[in-house]
Amino acid sequence: MPSATSPPETYFLRKPTTHVPNSPLPVLVYRSALPLNPTPETTCELIEPNNWLKGGVFKHYPAHHFHSVTHECYAIFKGHSRLLLGRGPLDPASEDDLLVDIKEGDAIVLPAGVAHCSLESSDDYEYVGLYPKGSAHWDNNFCKADEEETKSKAQNAMDVPVPTTDPIFGAGGPLVEIWINAMGRAWKPYTAPRLAPLQD
Repeated sequence: MPSATSPPETYFLRKPTTHVPNSPLPVLVYRSALPLNPTPETTCELIEPNNWLKGGVFKHYPAHHFHSVTHECYAIFKGHSRLLLGRGPLDPASEDDLLVDIKEGDAIVLPAGVAHCSLESSDDYEYVGLYPKGSAHWDNNFCKADEEETKSKAQNAMDVPVPTTDPIFGAGGPLVEIWINAMGRAWKPYTAPRLAPLQD
């Protein structure tokens, strides 16, 4: 496991596109964050006490998408994948595209509004998706809406509060401070109940 004094990797995608809000909050990558030989069960035993709750177990997902109502944590318990972050299928590719490689034992936290998809994955790639306790059930937006709808989704994403805890380190972990500093505005805790139950 990483040391609590070792900060996660940070990747900023502040600039929106016509079809993707993105976020002033950085994507966070925690290397070797999970127990050795992780399983969905041991992954949840580590993260759920930190008030990030399991939403499901997922595999390779090549569709560009973002969530406008919740942040999301991928905790990879098997295999590896290359993620493309920050743009949708209708946005032009560029040499500045952000690619992040994740593998067994890693965790990545995606702020609301940030587009993501798997470009390529090992056949055995699997991860647990976890979401802050009290957040809305995720919505899938496939990065094909017009600019006006994207702006509306961007406002939704901006209204998603900073979680009270770090998924890996819990209270006092680096996520809260990093994200509050990135927002440059007052933090507000979750007040609304989850809109729908999490899937098993």
